[in-house]
Amino acid sequence: MAELTDGGPTAHHSYPCEQCGANVEFAAGTGTLTCPYCGHAQEVTPVGGAVREHDFAALAAMQRPAAPATHEYRCGTCGAITTSDHLSQKCGFCGSPMVAEVEALGLVEPEAVLPFDVDRASMQGALQKWVRSRWFAPSALKKVVSAEQAHGVYLPHWTFDAQTRSDYTGQRGEHYWVTETYTTTDSEGRSRTETRQVQKTRWYPASGTVARAFDDVLVAGTRRVMPEHLAKLTPWPLEQAASYQPDYLAGYETLRYDVEPEVGLDVAKQEMAPVIENDCERDIGGDVQRVHHVATSYFDVTYKLLLLPVWIATYLYGGKPFQVLVNARTAEVVGQRPWSAWKITFAVLAALVLVGAIVWAVVASQDGGTASVVYSGLAYSRPALLGGGATRESVGFYADPGL
Repeated sequence: MAELTDGGPTAHHSYPCEQCGANVEFAAGTGTLTCPYCGHAQEVTPVGGAVREHDFAALAAMQRPAAPATHEYRCGTCGAITTSDHLSQKCGFCGSPMVAEVEALGLVEPEAVLPFDVDRASMQGALQKWVRSRWFAPSALKKVVSAEQAHGVYLPHWTFDAQTRSDYTGQRGEHYWVTETYTTTDSEGRSRTETRQVQKTRWYPASGTVARAFDDVLVAGTRRVMPEHLAKLTPWPLEQAASYQPDYLAGYETLRYDVEPEVGLDVAKQEMAPVIENDCERDIGGDVQRVHHVATSYFDVTYKLLLLPVWIATYLYGGKPFQVLVNARTAEVVGQRPWSAWKITFAVLAALVLVGAIVWAVVASQDGGTASVVYSGLAYSRPALLGGGATRESVGFYADPGL
């Protein structure tokens, strides 16, 4: 199905339909390349073999050439040349899908990909549910559900495995109780002596060694998406990842990594650190623990580059861009949202009116049920309990008919 261009701009895969000659794209959730015009579908042929981890020491020792900031695509359909820093995208002139040949760019090649499973219709349904749950959001937020506002993107991530050995020093705290005597004054001003139990802690020096194996510590390989949003898209079903196959990228954008693997490993170690510290605390034992110093050694460190699928919708409100992400495997939605000032103001005013009505009702009930009626600018009251005719008397402000 895929064709590989040669010569000229960077080699890349193109995807003409075998039946009608149009362009096919990977159809989310189907495992097929499908033509949007004639409906012809062909199964994506797995490349075979299990997803592998690669030795990080070998990568670090390798002299990797600097990858070019951008590369060029020559569209196999219309011949247009596009300059881009994406691994895959659509031709800006005719919309044909193009997937770069990664090896030709001098980049670390993806080992695995988690293919799109949530299609556009399901993505829109997830966005609609998310939008409805945003209280005090402006009506403009509904525009994010529009099909034209979202595009499918594969985001690069590093995963790291490691065996760790950590030597620590710290303290173990053990609680004990003592009886404390104190003086207090009662409500009549008399002093008396009482006792109470007070918890105290004895601290003892502690040291030891803990070991742990880490598997698939996930680190974002791109800085183009806010890391706090990516973190909220977890967990990812990484066990469902398939060996990298360019066909999965057809019809979607794929970002190149801009976080080098060495930087990614440093971030992974930061993710491992609190887990290791918890191991140290458990090893110290006692009632409470203090960890003063941890020295960790890392062994058998491996890595892989993984592509994860995300729907990204960006919209403008008040001249400011807002971004919403949809996990294209679980349909989890996270993102930024603006607040509607007038909706918040209306809600506050409505709450004040409600509180005022409740207060009025309480005061009226405590006032013996007296009801007041205004006639011709004069206030009349009719005692609810005493009966009798209405009497003219002022119960508050009233308007003078002569004004």
